[in-house]
Amino acid sequence: MSNLNELRKFCQKLAVASSEVIRQYFRSNVKIESKEDASPITIADKKAEEVMRKLISIKYPEHGIIGEEFGNENEKAEYVWVLDPIDGTKSFICGTYSFGTLIALLKNGIPILGVYNQPILNDFLIGDNQTTEINNTVTKVRSCKNLADSVLLTTDHLNIEKYQNIEKFNQLIKKVKLYRNWGDCYGYYLLATGYADIMIDPIMSPWDSLALIPIIKGSGGVITDYHGNDPVTGNSIIVASSEIHSEVISLLNP
Repeated sequence: MSNLNELRKFCQKLAVASSEVIRQYFRSNVKIESKEDASPITIADKKAEEVMRKLISIKYPEHGIIGEEFGNENEKAEYVWVLDPIDGTKSFICGTYSFGTLIALLKNGIPILGVYNQPILNDFLIGDNQTTEINNTVTKVRSCKNLADSVLLTTDHLNIEKYQNIEKFNQLIKKVKLYRNWGDCYGYYLLATGYADIMIDPIMSPWDSLALIPIIKGSGGVITDYHGNDPVTGNSIIVASSEIHSEVISLLNP
């Protein structure tokens, strides 16, 4: 049985180790390769995941690992780590700060800890479904009671068109105060720290989404899939403040 406080400290250790790797390659004209799905990958992605896997295997050899770059190990274990060393590789390649490292810890398939770490800005966000902290200070989503006052974010407008109903999404855009494409994990960071109100991703992989669940819940936000269902089993994400989440779901679905 692993102690939650001990696991939280270990999450920070993983974040520090991966940050040291990523900072070496940031804005360094790294070679860009393509994965089978044509998405980009760099040596920073690979090295950062490698160092986290090594630390986990030493500290918790009985734990499983699901990683974006190197696949799954013992994924049926009671405790499983889900790693995305650089969520937002395109942003990393472009030299912007809108990327981060995502780490989730599952217990019997349920996310109990989630981490967002920005290695350049040194922002460490950790949630346990009850509380979320940024650099050891509790953070909460801001109150937003009306769509007309809200800030809407998404990762890529083209993905809305490809995977969901673009007409419905365009109707939502007309109802909000401000719409920006500040996406990947950075958008969820902005929402959890009180700088945005709605974040939408029409298609998500487990290593992209599972870390976000304890973070958003712990900060007081509501997180579901695109249709209002359990985000653990879904392949999309809609996050918003509790006052407007159901309205967003209704607007986006036929």
